[in-house]
Amino acid sequence: MLPDDEKTHLALSTLVVAVVTNRADAIDVLAGFREQLYQCMTRRPDALFELTDALLCTDGPVKTLVGPSLSPEHRRGHGAMYDALNVGRIDVESLRRQLAGLPLPRAADGRLVLAVDVSPWLRPDGNCSPQRAFCHTYGRGKDEHRMIPGWPCSIIAALETGRTS
Repeated sequence: MLPDDEKTHLALSTLVVAVVTNRADAIDVLAGFREQLYQCMTRRPDALFELTDALLCTDGPVKTLVGPSLSPEHRRGHGAMYDALNVGRIDVESLRRQLAGLPLPRAADGRLVLAVDVSPWLRPDGNCSPQRAFCHTYGRGKDEHRMIPGWPCSIIAALETGRTS
């Protein structure tokens, strides 16, 4: 179930940050995460898991649903992809626990270094959209800062030291 090819390993390392200095240990962490990810897929797990591999291994951005089904990692027909998306299920709470249990990158002295980004997803015309808030925007006119309805989205990333962060 766990392919050993280099492309899948590199693609998974973009999804999971394995903070291990030894390459063999890093592969073990990633393999363990793949097993746990598969266990979180409760309906159509094989098709969803293959679709996940296809998404991670596709070169460049995925712009259509058909794109991942054409990659070599997706060995099923495109009908299986649609079935996985329509009928497949993921236990989100279990996946959240698995992700929270992964090791975080740390600075040389052991500290966590976090970067925070808050970006608004503006929806000024979405009157029926639930839970919109007013998002502060900068420079939408000549030195004009305005409050526009939308959703503020926050991303927090743990950074490593050095140029790779």
